[in-house]
Amino acid sequence: MNQLREITVIQTTCILISTIIGVGVLPLPLFGVKAADTGAPLVTFLAIMIAFLGLWVITKLGIRFPNQSIIQYSETIIGKWPARICNFLVIAFFLLLTGLGAREFGEVVVTAVLRETPIEVTVIVMLLMAAIPARNDINIFSYIHVFFLPVILSPGLIIVALSLKNANVLYLQPLWGHDHKVMILGILTIAALFQGTFIITILIPYMRRPKKAMKASLWAIGIAGTFYLLIVIAAVSVFGPEEIKQLLWPTLELARTTSWGRVLQRLDVIFLVVWVTAVFTTLYSSYLFMAFSISQFFHLRDHKMLSYFLLPLVFVIAMYPKNSLKMYEVIVLVGTFGLILTIIYPCVLLVMAILRKQEGHRTIENG
Repeated sequence: MNQLREITVIQTTCILISTIIGVGVLPLPLFGVKAADTGAPLVTFLAIMIAFLGLWVITKLGIRFPNQSIIQYSETIIGKWPARICNFLVIAFFLLLTGLGAREFGEVVVTAVLRETPIEVTVIVMLLMAAIPARNDINIFSYIHVFFLPVILSPGLIIVALSLKNANVLYLQPLWGHDHKVMILGILTIAALFQGTFIITILIPYMRRPKKAMKASLWAIGIAGTFYLLIVIAAVSVFGPEEIKQLLWPTLELARTTSWGRVLQRLDVIFLVVWVTAVFTTLYSSYLFMAFSISQFFHLRDHKMLSYFLLPLVFVIAMYPKNSLKMYEVIVLVGTFGLILTIIYPCVLLVMAILRKQEGHRTIENG
């Protein structure tokens, strides 16, 4: 690949964190409670461990092939046509993920804020917000993520901290769930919320120090995972598992019931602003990943012309579910299946690369 290596470890970390924290933060406690009742924090923690495994594997692959993305080095490892089939499935998966993420954003906005606005309008606006900057290069992409990360993390952590004053520790006991089969499904569902970390497969070739990519991955999964875990603990300890089962978006309700003395009686407005920003950065990453991957799949010069070309297709996918309940059924199904592509497939590539002693050309790292 012929590109400038300008992305730092800090920038990579910021991209991963702001990509992970996205639209799924609203129903997150509900996923955990449905899986294990009071054991929701444990389910979330185990999901974080699975997500870390997947991120560790794709990071190891990227370090092993520092000049190529997964679309490129997979052909070296398993052959051209098997790799092209798998890569096509990966691209199709992120196409679905982007469309469903935009639809979930639309459902929340028209339900909680703009009740008279057609959902098609909110979805297309968010997709345009992702498609237009997706025409830029990786450097601008990284600057946008670094700029918005404090906007996402700081208010979210403040809201979680303030909500804990209403916590009841009894709601978190016992720590272990009852039905192990349901727990496993819940773990996989929550782990699927971290699949945006696949963006690192196209970031490593642009990093100044590709060997430091693992450091970025560890920090990212640690910070984003802790943020998710704190949200689950706060929601379950404030509402209790039975009440959460009656809520479609428990995290939003948590923000509504949280106040900051007499300064702010309700923090849900601030939280919605934070959440919209988080959705943008997540969709921006998945959209850019699609455009980059398709350009490499077809050996195009750049990805810019694909940005608007993908827009109608993603919009059609977003509008496919008939209602919010059907939407979440599709999201759980697609997200769980996607773990095969984002964890198992890279594991197979890494094992084969190690057995065959395949590595990419080493690069001279900057600075």
